[in-house]
Amino acid sequence: MTLVILAAGMGSRFGGMKQITPVGPSGEFIIDYSCYDAIKAGFDKIVFVIKRENLDIFRDTVGKRVEKHVKVEYAFQDMTDIPAPFSVPEGRVKPWGTGHALLAARNCVSDNFATINADDFYGAESYAIMAEFLKSAAPMQFAMAGYRLSNTLTENGTVSRGICLADENGMLSEITERTAIRPAGDDAEFEDNGEWIPVSGDSISSMNFFGFTPEVFDFAAEKFKSFLESIKDPLKSEYYLPSIASLAMNAGLATVKVCPTPSRWYGVTYAADREGLEGKIREMIDSGLYSSDLWRSI
Repeated sequence: MTLVILAAGMGSRFGGMKQITPVGPSGEFIIDYSCYDAIKAGFDKIVFVIKRENLDIFRDTVGKRVEKHVKVEYAFQDMTDIPAPFSVPEGRVKPWGTGHALLAARNCVSDNFATINADDFYGAESYAIMAEFLKSAAPMQFAMAGYRLSNTLTENGTVSRGICLADENGMLSEITERTAIRPAGDDAEFEDNGEWIPVSGDSISSMNFFGFTPEVFDFAAEKFKSFLESIKDPLKSEYYLPSIASLAMNAGLATVKVCPTPSRWYGVTYAADREGLEGKIREMIDSGLYSSDLWRSI
């Protein structure tokens, strides 16, 4: 099984490359904990999707630590990597989004695989749950790690989340993207045209932790063409990873199993989040989940 880590984005709100900001006591990054948990769960290959210009810094930091324990490859998200007859719109500087980042890994993946964001801490249980699904997933049988919404929020600002519905069989039936969600007691609320709308903290949240079979790449490539044909804002519109799962599901070409996870999400969406994450990692070290020197313990 392969883990594809989407690491091409820069942390604009955090103010730098949060993917390589130390959060562990021995200089570990969030990516280190993600790779460690994935290896423990049975993933035997990791593909980092990065910007080509960041290759050296990734290889000198994350790569040199991880490659001692698992096969590592790099894929490059390039804004000019689009199909003919399309071309990059004049003035476009924004990347094409997480769906396009997935396509960047198409030549590196040939088995069942999972995708995660580089700057999200997903929890060890989530990797074990996803690995168990992927071991027996048939073509176009997908999965999504389903987090309790209240377990994915930060007190330091709003976040974007996909709010999901599942049917009686635990299959995903709908994803609604919300771009501004914040805590509201034990629940949450999202902004819609200047109004804050309440939403249950028990709602299922998508965190871009998906399980796919390799057939997804051909489907995603075709839908990327459709995206480019009907693009609404040539300078800012993005092709999102969850939309690939939704489109395949809605077309009746794939099923998406919601895999509930008890894990809490942690991240550094904002600079103030870093201190809280460091504290949580110390707690996990004290409980024996991780070592204070992560890679020496594997």
